[in-house]
Amino acid sequence: MRKIEVAVIAAVLATVVTACGRGQDDSTFRVGSLPDSKPNAYLQNGDFTGFDNELLRAIADREGLRLEFTATDFATLLGQVANGRFDIGSAGISQTDARKRIVDFSNAYNYEMLGIEATAASAITDENSLAGKRIGVVLGTISDTWLSANEPGARVIRFPSDAAVLGALNTSAVDGALFDRSSAELYANEYPGLRVTKSINTLVPQGYAVRRGNGELLTKINNGLREVIADGTWVRLHRRFEPDDEVPIEFDGNP
Repeated sequence: MRKIEVAVIAAVLATVVTACGRGQDDSTFRVGSLPDSKPNAYLQNGDFTGFDNELLRAIADREGLRLEFTATDFATLLGQVANGRFDIGSAGISQTDARKRIVDFSNAYNYEMLGIEATAASAITDENSLAGKRIGVVLGTISDTWLSANEPGARVIRFPSDAAVLGALNTSAVDGALFDRSSAELYANEYPGLRVTKSINTLVPQGYAVRRGNGELLTKINNGLREVIADGTWVRLHRRFEPDDEVPIEFDGNP
């Protein structure tokens, strides 16, 4: 097992304490999400939105579920699902073996792609140019584990959020960064001094996280997910939030 996975598991399990996972009443499901991870999960005008969250809302509509969203850091999210603070984790969570020992996952609703981001003047062009460079990642993400496993020569600098990584990148506290590819493209559009130098396709499935053993909720999410794929809602939301990404054949709604 990679050292980073051991560290992430230990950090998550350390947070597992008794906590109430429901919202204002027993029919409301509390969702832990991220405030700044565009285009997957973020706050806009005080409301949670993004591809993952809007897809989850569509699923909830099909299954008659009420949702209550709360912001958290990615590094603590799975522990908060495991201990019952949140019923659902919605944040572009990739389904790794290490994470499956902490929470259960819904069926896949997308795949993880990564983007290497750097300043326009940087010598960073692809994964082969990362050795010796300070590369910012969000702690516990696939960016973190992928970089540690595949580019051990890089100097990995870990942060609690996308915003913190971007701040470090824009002030040259790090030489480059590794994000979800869609997020990386969006940040490059928002900050003219940044560019995506390489896309990396991991084919790691993403899913919604629920507390282990909560089969009833997992069944509802999976049933609703099948419906929003079949009726074209998945494709409409994907084109809205991730228009430059291809639609995997299993999500295109065609039988």
